[in-house]
Amino acid sequence: MSAQSLEKIIIEPKNAATACVIWLHGLGDSGDGFAPVVPMLGLPAHHSIRFVFPHAPEQPVTINQGYVMRSWYDIKSMDLHNRADMDGVLKSEQLVHQLIEEQVAAGIDVQNIVLAGFSQGGVVSLFSGLRYPKKLAGILALSCYLPSADTLPEKLSAENSSTAILQHHGEQDEVVPLAAGKVANQLLQQAGYPVTWKSYPMPHSVLPEQLIDIGNWLKICLLTD
Repeated sequence: MSAQSLEKIIIEPKNAATACVIWLHGLGDSGDGFAPVVPMLGLPAHHSIRFVFPHAPEQPVTINQGYVMRSWYDIKSMDLHNRADMDGVLKSEQLVHQLIEEQVAAGIDVQNIVLAGFSQGGVVSLFSGLRYPKKLAGILALSCYLPSADTLPEKLSAENSSTAILQHHGEQDEVVPLAAGKVANQLLQQAGYPVTWKSYPMPHSVLPEQLIDIGNWLKICLLTD
């Protein structure tokens, strides 16, 4: 499946787009789940950021009794060391990289592109961004973990070793434990990535206050010279 065949929601800015956020949803959701947050980010009225919310392919998910749903990869168990189907992660990485190239072909400088994602989508965005061979503007990893569990991914990109990373996690997250996000954060810190961590008093979700924080971070990444 190519990125061209992925259905997606695209929200254009009032001004001509000079930057882009590609935002991946979580398991069983769709691009519709996060598209409504754009007005809640507190961005300037005449910003120039295009938002792309792709829909994951539909596939059976093991932990949900093989039920077919939108998923960026199969989840085999709740054990973080065996949770993510790496073949599926790698296939979704290719879809994400193609989505980036699609925006570049549309005239967006790759250094003005942020990869974002929540939960399973955050896993794919973090993994894909760390390995992407051209420098990105930033990586937003919400309520997620590294698919490689307690190690950084293989074949890390030197080009993105200085790319800003923002990690958010809920302190009462019952789906992806707070500790899993912290493991990823510690590994990124130890490797010298410019990563910012913040937790919120919430379950596996997002808060209005958090969206404002994300908007402020996007302004720094995409709207300042």
